[in-house]
Amino acid sequence: MTTESSPYHRRVAEQKRAAIIKAATRLFLDAGYAGTSLAKVAEAAGVSKATLFKQFPTKAALFDAMVAESWAGEDDDLRPSAGDLRAGLTALGRRYVTLLTRPGMAALFRIVIAELPRFPELGEAHFERGKMPYFDSVRRYLDAENALGTVKLDDTELAATQFLGMISNYVLWPRMLLIDWSPDDASMARVVDEAVLMMEARYGAANTTD
Repeated sequence: MTTESSPYHRRVAEQKRAAIIKAATRLFLDAGYAGTSLAKVAEAAGVSKATLFKQFPTKAALFDAMVAESWAGEDDDLRPSAGDLRAGLTALGRRYVTLLTRPGMAALFRIVIAELPRFPELGEAHFERGKMPYFDSVRRYLDAENALGTVKLDDTELAATQFLGMISNYVLWPRMLLIDWSPDDASMARVVDEAVLMMEARYGAANTTD
């Protein structure tokens, strides 16, 4: 006798999980963290509370999953190959813009900031499950370029922070204070291009001296 679930049951479980995360995302963004209960999520997702608790025993666990889903990309594992710094950074920068401009992303940041005094774990979840994985992908890419000698870097973490900061400082952070901040695609593409040029000028092997 085996306890392994069948493909059908795994598919049903995945569908229910997706429905739960979708409902939780909507409720968290509409009502905030404190105003959202697991019972409300179960009702909105059309699942029993027992089903929800089986997958997400706490609201914090559900929030973690929602954050990870919000930041996840279809091509997360497709880090650019090292060897062409401009092309690689451009791809990473454009992908970052896509993540930061997803519907609900600015609202998610606002929730975390607003609820942080009462629920500091939300900030940790957003940082560790959301931003940090993408930051690590950029740092690993720069490590690979460094190993090839296309850049000269003593601190790839600092360089990754600088690159992503140049982009988010225009694309995301004004949205925290300006509700109608919505730069067009051309403006955001230009910000990425300029950030890439800055990185090339500062760290490109052809532009550095020992």
